[in-house]
Amino acid sequence: MAITYTLNLEGVDWQEMKERVAEDDFDNGRTPEQLQQSFRNSHSACIAYANGRIIGTARVLSDGVCNAYLVDVWTYTPFRRQGVARTMIETLLERLPGQHVYLQTDDATEFYKKLGFTERPTGMEIVVGQWLVNEP
Repeated sequence: MAITYTLNLEGVDWQEMKERVAEDDFDNGRTPEQLQQSFRNSHSACIAYANGRIIGTARVLSDGVCNAYLVDVWTYTPFRRQGVARTMIETLLERLPGQHVYLQTDDATEFYKKLGFTERPTGMEIVVGQWLVNEP
C-alpha cells in the first residue's frame, strides 16, 4: 500500500482527521474547525495518507528564525513502525534550517533520539483560562 505525504492543507477532510485521531486515542478535544485552525496557523504541517485516508500528522510552530516546536506527531496504529512519523518529521525539519527544534513526549523518547533529538530535563506549562476556549 502506497503512503503519500503532503505539506498542502487544501482539501484536508478535518472531520475525518478528528474521527481518526479519536478512534486511535490521540484526540485532545479539538473540534474539526479547531484542528483546521491549528494546522493552518502552523509554520508547516505534513499529513500522511494511505488509500486516500489520513494515517499521520505532524506540524511545527516556528518564529522562522531560531526556535521551533514540533507538535501533533501521530501515526494511525496499523501504520506504526513503518517510517511514517520519521518521514513526516524529516520533511518538516528540512524546512527549519538553523533553528532549535523542541518537542515534548511522554512515551517516545527512544524514537526521537534515533532522529537526533536529545533529552532536556525540564518542561513547564500553563493553560491560560480554560482549555480550548479561545474567546475572551
